[in-house]
Amino acid sequence: MRKHPILTGLVLLAVIGMLLVAAAYIVRDLSGELVAGKGGGKVAVVLVEGVISDSREIVEQLNEYEKNNEIKAVVIRINSPGGGVVPSQEIYDKIMKVKEKKTVVASMGIVAASGGYYIAAATDRIMANPGTLTGSIGVIMQFSHVKELLEKIGLKASVIKSGEFKDTGSPLRGMTDEEVRLLQEVVDDIHDQFIEAVLANRPLSAEQLTSVSQSRIFTGRQALKQGLVDELGGLEDAIAMAAEMAGIEGEPRVVYPKRRMGLLRYLVSETTSGVADALMKNNRGINYLYHNDLPPGN
Repeated sequence: MRKHPILTGLVLLAVIGMLLVAAAYIVRDLSGELVAGKGGGKVAVVLVEGVISDSREIVEQLNEYEKNNEIKAVVIRINSPGGGVVPSQEIYDKIMKVKEKKTVVASMGIVAASGGYYIAAATDRIMANPGTLTGSIGVIMQFSHVKELLEKIGLKASVIKSGEFKDTGSPLRGMTDEEVRLLQEVVDDIHDQFIEAVLANRPLSAEQLTSVSQSRIFTGRQALKQGLVDELGGLEDAIAMAAEMAGIEGEPRVVYPKRRMGLLRYLVSETTSGVADALMKNNRGINYLYHNDLPPGN
């Protein structure tokens, strides 16, 4: 059977064209945004999901929405047990700046605890589902020790350091009483920063907050009674409330962001995100983090 080079070439070009079109749609989907509704003003939704280990993507979204005059309000949809102190504080600070120009409402999903609550506290209003797990206003620093394990297998470690406290928290030895005291002072100071952030934005007295700030977890309904949230409802309710607060008449146009990254970066990010979350939960840093095994979701 004779081959037809022209026909083969045309088929090959058609396949390549289809692949290019498909790639273009993928890139568009990864870098664009989905707009729902046909109303006037827009309400943007920002997703805070999983363990908070990096603030960059969320801050970038907030920067964009802050500059967009068509967006009248922002809903921060939180489904997170918290995470690193610094990224939580960076997101909090950015919300505080956006709030100067636009209405910002927090919508709590399955869990919005510790660093997740820290972020929510920056918003104008907080809405939680009755079964949301929230609160856990506290700080945790944890260390692992392998000294006894090393002794059992016959390994010894030598440490050369420049100061008495340089290897505080080392897994090779237990901590002294003085080291525990110093680290406790660090934890207490960061806990105080958490309390100050909540008091600056919530209608609570220091005495009221002290009674609920012992890292205890609450349901959304319990949190409402304690003054930690303002209303009960889901994401659609939060969007409607944000639109009303922003003065949007009728049904708002809702902007749902998609991942704003190149295809390769997206694939790498998806591959490593689970590993990053696991490491964050078990690292030796200091965190606003509620420990649980709840799956991420909306």
